[in-house]
Amino acid sequence: MLPVLVVHGGAGLIPKERVELSSSGVRSAARGGYTILQGGGSAMDAVVEAVTQLENNPAYNAGCGSVLNVKGEVEMDAIVMDGKTLASGAVSAVRNIANPVQLARLVMDKTSHLCLTAQGAGQFARAMGVIEVPEESLITDYARMRWKKNLAPDANPVESQMGKMGTVGAVAVDVEGNIACATSTGGMLNKMEGRVGDTACIGCGGYADNTVGAVSPTGHGEAIMKVTLARLILFHMEQGQSAEAASDLALATMKSRAGGLGGVVTVDPQGRWAARFSSRQMSWAAAQKDTLHYGLNAGEHFTQSIDDPH
Repeated sequence: MLPVLVVHGGAGLIPKERVELSSSGVRSAARGGYTILQGGGSAMDAVVEAVTQLENNPAYNAGCGSVLNVKGEVEMDAIVMDGKTLASGAVSAVRNIANPVQLARLVMDKTSHLCLTAQGAGQFARAMGVIEVPEESLITDYARMRWKKNLAPDANPVESQMGKMGTVGAVAVDVEGNIACATSTGGMLNKMEGRVGDTACIGCGGYADNTVGAVSPTGHGEAIMKVTLARLILFHMEQGQSAEAASDLALATMKSRAGGLGGVVTVDPQGRWAARFSSRQMSWAAAQKDTLHYGLNAGEHFTQSIDDPH
């Protein structure tokens, strides 16, 4: 069953014209991360590679496709967690960084802290030699269009959030049985400046523990935080639930108690995995035993050879 890697490209309602972009992107990212695992690489290296590819793909709300805050600016959050040691690193409200997930890993590897934010995270990035990029390079025409549309007096905040391509994330178990997760996002469309959602918060936007499993969520950040979704799923797994059943239970709790919809990718130490969501759609892909599994709509599950480039 090992190794295995599962990725998601965000939960919500994906516009028809962007469905293929979203689906092909997660398949490509899953292949990229799985290649590292096939070569004996670590789960951490694999999830960071997969999420980096998704950040570099303008189809998603992370990295160069991030949604804009109310001022029309990009502020991003990311987290990584190592299930072997429970080491974690996160960044929040960062600007001018192409790959926040890589900066989050540097926080984990090079500091004694778990999370750096805003200007402090920027200073740390410069100290680590991370190249700053112009904000304009992170803003797509699609993101700017949706920002302007949501500024209109008659904008429906519920509808405006439904079309977002979503947070991206990955979970993996390597051949050594070590587990890791990574999550990255541009946050909520037209959010207040300085808003930090679930992604950068350990136990909410991600959690990994070799003894239980790993989770990377997506969806309504405030609701995810209220139920500490990632850790809640692992709690259910500790009580004997499967990755799939635990994911469904926690998502149901989030909907009933916090009124939020979302999705998750989950994996256990044996390599059993799940991609579950309460939203209309979630693009996901999983690589295991040289087979690529993927889907977008509820009940949808396609497979193809991992070597198939399409």
